[in-house]
Amino acid sequence: MSEPSAPLWLLAELTYKCPLQCPYCSNPVDFAKSSGVELDTDQWIRVLREGRELGAAQLGLSGGEPIVRKDLELIVAEAHKLGYYTNLITSGIGMSTDRVASLKQAGLDHIQVSFQASSSELNNWIAGTDSFEHKIEMAKAVKANGFPMVLCFVTHRENIEQVDDILQLATRLDADYVELATTQYYGWAFLNRDVLMPTREQLTKAEAAVNRFRDEKINDAMKIFYVIPDYYEDRPKPCMSGWGSLFMLVTPDGTALPCHSARQLPGIEFPNVKDMSMGEIWKRSDAFNKFRGFDWMQEPCRSCSEKEKDFGGCRCQAYMLTGNAAATDPVCDKSPDRHIVDAAIEKSAVTTSAAKPMVFRNAKNSKILNDRLGPGSR
Repeated sequence: MSEPSAPLWLLAELTYKCPLQCPYCSNPVDFAKSSGVELDTDQWIRVLREGRELGAAQLGLSGGEPIVRKDLELIVAEAHKLGYYTNLITSGIGMSTDRVASLKQAGLDHIQVSFQASSSELNNWIAGTDSFEHKIEMAKAVKANGFPMVLCFVTHRENIEQVDDILQLATRLDADYVELATTQYYGWAFLNRDVLMPTREQLTKAEAAVNRFRDEKINDAMKIFYVIPDYYEDRPKPCMSGWGSLFMLVTPDGTALPCHSARQLPGIEFPNVKDMSMGEIWKRSDAFNKFRGFDWMQEPCRSCSEKEKDFGGCRCQAYMLTGNAAATDPVCDKSPDRHIVDAAIEKSAVTTSAAKPMVFRNAKNSKILNDRLGPGSR
């Protein structure tokens, strides 16, 4: 195989610790079983240096909640010195106006603040904490410190009918960008798929609301990104532009992955930055070469004229739905397993949250919150 191109985008998952309980969290559902030993400051700085030498240009800092890392400014400052474009992905919880200012001074380029809904009641129920007003204040602090105002709303059945209100909220906050990212079904979201998946009618209404907002030019300056779930497409997404192509993720304990959910795939031993350099991992490891290129493909992908557009789709989604990570992503209507996706859509349409309560990321809060603020009280 020829030398792989550089991993232009490096995502550093600094911690799995998080004060929120979101039932669509992309962290592993068994994260609590991890050793809890996170890379220290010096180890992360070595990762950043080696990643930059390898060609990485954009750095995402995420978690969990990366704000809980007391060395965040040190990591940001080193990344800035190395020449990365740095993006902090945060819920805003645990952040303060002083912390926003100190991150700006350290050289951070971009902050994305996530919301769970446009109303405090629903936002706080999903998050598991009274966080809505604090998020508002942190979004304002981000803008006041000269960062691009970037808001992310992960949408699902519970909040997708708030799209109009979400866009109005984003306008009031003078957002530059707003991402309406319908839940993709990995991690906790896969566990809760039956009650999170919006109906076709909800998706149609949400898209119409977005188009109406654009057509009426309510806020021309604000860029809106609307992402629907794979399940409602007939072609799979080009996941990470192909396995081991442009994207590399390092987990809190140092495990290196070619995508967020790859750790669940059986039969693959993913390398750790404590044992190998970033260059060795990217270029030489069996894990990162596993699904590179096209030789691994089965039919119908192998002979498909679109394989260089979608790369066979998502390996993790293929595994979760078929048990075979090398299978064609079942989202594709050319896949012999497309019926699995259609059955999931049909099942979700008749599954209520009363019949199947959501499982929250922080289980200790789940029963209390479901009893106090269950579906009938929102």
